[in-house]
Amino acid sequence: MSAASVLVELLTEELPPKALPRLGETFAATVFAGLKAHDLLAEDKGFRWFAAPRRLAVAVPAVRAEAPSREVTEKIMPVAVALDADGRPTQALLKKLEAKGIAPEAVAGFERRVDGKAEALFYTRTQPGAKLDDVLASVVQDAVKALPVPKLMRWGAGEAQFVRPVHKLVMLHGERVVPGRVLDLDSGRVTMGHRFMSRGEIELATAEAYEPALLAEGKVVPDFAERRAEIERQLVAEAARLGASLGEYADLLDEVAALVEHPTVYVGEFEAEFLAVPQECLILTMRANQKYFPLFDAAGKLLNRFLIVSNMRVADPSNIVTGNQRVVRPRLADARFFFEQDRKQRLEARLPRLEAVVYHNKLGSQRERIGRLERLAAHIARRLHADDAAAARAAHLAKADLVTDMVGEFPELQGIMGRYYALNDGEGEVVADAIQAHYQPRFAGDALPAGNVACAVALADKLDALVGFFGIGQLPTGDKDPFGLRRAALGVLRILMEAPLPLDLAELIADAADGFPPARLVAPGFREQLLDFMLERLRNMLREAGHGVDVVDAVLALRPTRIDLVPAKLDAVRVFRALPEAEALAAANKRIVNILRKAEAVPPEPDLALLQEEAEKALFHRVVDVAPRVASHVANEDYTEALRVLAGLRSAVDQFFDDVMVMAEEPLTRQNRLALLGQLAGLMNRVADISRLSA
Repeated sequence: MSAASVLVELLTEELPPKALPRLGETFAATVFAGLKAHDLLAEDKGFRWFAAPRRLAVAVPAVRAEAPSREVTEKIMPVAVALDADGRPTQALLKKLEAKGIAPEAVAGFERRVDGKAEALFYTRTQPGAKLDDVLASVVQDAVKALPVPKLMRWGAGEAQFVRPVHKLVMLHGERVVPGRVLDLDSGRVTMGHRFMSRGEIELATAEAYEPALLAEGKVVPDFAERRAEIERQLVAEAARLGASLGEYADLLDEVAALVEHPTVYVGEFEAEFLAVPQECLILTMRANQKYFPLFDAAGKLLNRFLIVSNMRVADPSNIVTGNQRVVRPRLADARFFFEQDRKQRLEARLPRLEAVVYHNKLGSQRERIGRLERLAAHIARRLHADDAAAARAAHLAKADLVTDMVGEFPELQGIMGRYYALNDGEGEVVADAIQAHYQPRFAGDALPAGNVACAVALADKLDALVGFFGIGQLPTGDKDPFGLRRAALGVLRILMEAPLPLDLAELIADAADGFPPARLVAPGFREQLLDFMLERLRNMLREAGHGVDVVDAVLALRPTRIDLVPAKLDAVRVFRALPEAEALAAANKRIVNILRKAEAVPPEPDLALLQEEAEKALFHRVVDVAPRVASHVANEDYTEALRVLAGLRSAVDQFFDDVMVMAEEPLTRQNRLALLGQLAGLMNRVADISRLSA
């Protein structure tokens, strides 16, 4: 039989929407890999995966009905064991042949070959290729088992388990049904379309007919990417028609694409009076609860209209629109009620309730934590010459919205609602803005806090968490990070580096630790451990940003704690590496580091009177000459020019290593030369450890 496309489909109950794309891709990729492993692909043309709310499917072109046979050679046993002195088969060999189903006469055709130190018998046979009919069901079963599903369920009286009940199994090879049984279902060619718009059961004539038949007869767009693109096209067109914009909608688009099979976009609206509620509340209500797409004007202000992605296309959508409007209205009314009730009590009056909110059983309550945040935020603000009273006030109120009704209903609004309620209470804008911004950045790519007061409160919040949990030994392990410490560390690093802020990370860690009772932080060496953790996060962050591995390693080898200066040092090392002198100096520096590492003790400074060779005298004078200039450039944070000056040492360094024996027999001479190299190494590594640039 010639090669033809294979189609496999599982028809299910509604699958988890947020996991649907990953389920679809994994299922399809595993089926494809199984067919490839059995050598059933006539050509490797890849595969197409399909995922809709009630189906996972894969189409693989150019699949053989039977894989080609191949020759297989296997070792039988050593000749000394297999044959007697006369060359006849021993009983051991005959038993082995019987077990393998090989006729004794075949021994004459066995190959004798040295295997290791002994000669052995080898048998070559033709192994038939795998048949699609024999293996497809097991390939599909393996794909089902490989799905990233945390929890399985059973249904009916059978033993089958899957993330949702499965009702039909399609397995086709061209026009032919491939027999097999998976999840207690026999394979067939019948699938189902849309629950309401399909004409009923759809009998697939061929594997290639799958997508066209579902589109035409089933009213289902099975391709996830195409369905998502169609929803987006309709959303953008409808928003443009209304003179509105959609704001950020990518995550919701992915989820909605997993909820509908035949998408159609309609326009809904709600009473304008609800716009008196903070728009973040209304947006979250519509997006999270109802899966609607809010609309905004040119200034980004919420409109009282929204877009509905329906799973039905009808001539008169008025019932659909009216029904959705009727559903959203109570949700918006709830948001308005929460907002109005919350504003009746000042944020400060809520603080006593935080006594009962446990932050961590070893770190106290949220109310206790507020005291630490106030102190640390004010301290950081003073270092930044910012308003320390405003920073302390913002930290004092930052967590009060945790006990409001609105944040209780929508935890995603913490900080955001705190800002609204602070303004309602008459707090200044700087304080209110800092209350909202102290959670930022919440995720990769999120905006940073604006202004030094907000940065001070945000740093205090994150550093208190990092120091507290490291201090009690609660460190992230593997992919587990229940307290979000990696995110907090990246937030601190981004604020320090991108704001940028002239603050020392080690000093910030010490300041945060001083806010805890000493008996609380009992993990030994937690400060150094935390600094190591953050520098490793910085290393990963810089590499992901596209900086060269060797450049990053050179800068971070010195364990910099002024994170704001790191970008300039990276730029300087990158420029230095391109200089013609760089490679030789990096190699020399690596040699110096190795020499000094082996030395037991190195004097702090060389003695001019003990210098003997012209090359070491020349190097000494060159070091003395350039040291003040390098120090000046480093002090002015002109790291590029500092490294350019150091590049001028190359000829003197080369001559030194050509003419001078560092490890001289005379102890004073040897120690003096080591002191000179120590002084040179300290000078060369003021900006970065340039030995890391050596191959």
